[in-house]
Amino acid sequence: MFQTFDVTARPEQGPPRLAALRKELAAENLDGFLVPRADAHQGEYVAPRDDRLAWLTGFTGSAGFCAALTDIAGVFIDGRYRTQVKRQVAADFTPVPWPEVQLAGWLKAQLPEGGKIGFDPWLHAAGQITALTQDLKGSGITLTQCGNLVDRIWQDQPAPPMQPVAAHPFDYAGESAAEKCARLAKDLHGAGQAAAVITLPDSIMWLLNIRGADVARNPVAHGFAILHSDARVDLFMAADKLAGLQDHFDSTITLHPPEAFLKGAAALNGSVAADAGTLPQIVADALGSRMVPAGDPCALPKARKNAAEIAGSAAAHLRDGAAIVEMLAWLDAQPPGTITEIGAVTKLEALRREDQALRDISFETIAGTGENGAVMHYRVTEETDTRLEDGHLLVLDSGGQYLDGTTDITRTIAIGTPGAEESDAYTRVLQGMIAMSRLRWPKGLAGRDIECIGRMPLWLAGQDFNHGLGHGVGAYLSVHEGPQRLARTSHVPLEPGMILSNEPGYYREGAFGIRIENLLVVEQAPALDTSDAEREMLCWRTLTFAPIDRRLVNTAMLSATEKDWLDSYHQEVSAKTGPLLSPAAKAWLDAATAPL
Repeated sequence: MFQTFDVTARPEQGPPRLAALRKELAAENLDGFLVPRADAHQGEYVAPRDDRLAWLTGFTGSAGFCAALTDIAGVFIDGRYRTQVKRQVAADFTPVPWPEVQLAGWLKAQLPEGGKIGFDPWLHAAGQITALTQDLKGSGITLTQCGNLVDRIWQDQPAPPMQPVAAHPFDYAGESAAEKCARLAKDLHGAGQAAAVITLPDSIMWLLNIRGADVARNPVAHGFAILHSDARVDLFMAADKLAGLQDHFDSTITLHPPEAFLKGAAALNGSVAADAGTLPQIVADALGSRMVPAGDPCALPKARKNAAEIAGSAAAHLRDGAAIVEMLAWLDAQPPGTITEIGAVTKLEALRREDQALRDISFETIAGTGENGAVMHYRVTEETDTRLEDGHLLVLDSGGQYLDGTTDITRTIAIGTPGAEESDAYTRVLQGMIAMSRLRWPKGLAGRDIECIGRMPLWLAGQDFNHGLGHGVGAYLSVHEGPQRLARTSHVPLEPGMILSNEPGYYREGAFGIRIENLLVVEQAPALDTSDAEREMLCWRTLTFAPIDRRLVNTAMLSATEKDWLDSYHQEVSAKTGPLLSPAAKAWLDAATAPL
């Protein structure tokens, strides 16, 4: 299996490791050390070698950081992880609600007389350090670059990943690497910039039409790149990873060992574009005044999927949807109390693996029943594995990495007979999901301008959820892809070709969780039959096709329009996935997609 159910971190491991770290603080005459969940490439996902935050604290979430001081260690977590962190860290660590509490303010409160805080300059973006330095001004607290203190005490730290890299076929990419480099280089030249430094793994993979396996669940390879304004590329990546790719790279791409990257950046002449939000501080120091904070040049072009990428994603979603239907049909046939969360995960992965284009799952499958469903990023282990009992809800959030696309889908499933409270909350979540799916909006709006549409039914009931409504998704790349998001913090205008998730939810700690998720692609909205239309409008096209559990819907709460949307969606699910199913699953689907 791709997924395992081992316990990867335990709360009791944290205190002795924290004590060892504090000895290093004393040796370095530091008052604290910052431990982010980041590597030198500044992507969201890290290899086991770089999972320092989990190793030190026990917290395994995909975002957060620890500020370890001599007498307190704060674990900063956002709203997605408030429940999870309580389960995973020992009392020696103090959960800190972030971003409500900012690091600078917290440090000032803990160190009123000032102090020295160490950080590894490879693991913190230049923009973060600049902002933190400014916020600490006048406090007597200084930031000090140093070696990584966690690495010093991590005796069995895994080796750096060295997985092979493969070419990504043109039929899936829709544009050659040379065409991409030339297009982006033209923009650099027009802006008067001599080069751009790229550290994000998925950006490098997209630019050069390659895929790797250095990070589980993400087809990326670790490396760095410098794109020059004449379309040349310097690629800094271990040669062993690139064996067999001689015919893929043309003469405009020069290979270098990764340890030469810092020297290569320092030797650049002229203005150099870089994203201050992802460029390691040590690289920013090497560039000095030549650095222009212009953003990652690949970010927006990568987000705007071309026709080949959209077609591939749509095809992958249809096959993935069929696997989901087979799973739901199988699950519905199992009596309550006979299946566990691990049983559900194992069955779903087995069904996905029947597709020869599958290369991995796109993230650790979330299968949380009962109170586990309220842990937004719950990961089942042998120790937490729970039976699916009558009256439970099962939150099943999963996806696949296929050669032609990346999928991400969540369905909340009734086990036995659901309660009225769960049904009402589920219906509000569904109403928000439908509202966003049906939305037309003026071109130029960003995620922050429209994401409240998916929350409104919950807001009317005095409820909400502590995660964004949606995230960008790559084309056989990272399942979380920027810069586009459906979130209050996202100011990037949505554009045709962008793929995002639509996933409202509701979570009652200690009781149950609910989430419904489809992936959508932005398109030009069709013209209306009216002469009053004044503005260019955009809309969504749904890519995900799998039934939504009608047993959980309180139909009395739905409007006629909402009922029509759900019936129409289910007709599409039946028409598109039906031909791909086994006879038993097709019979189940016919019943599951019957009109309300």
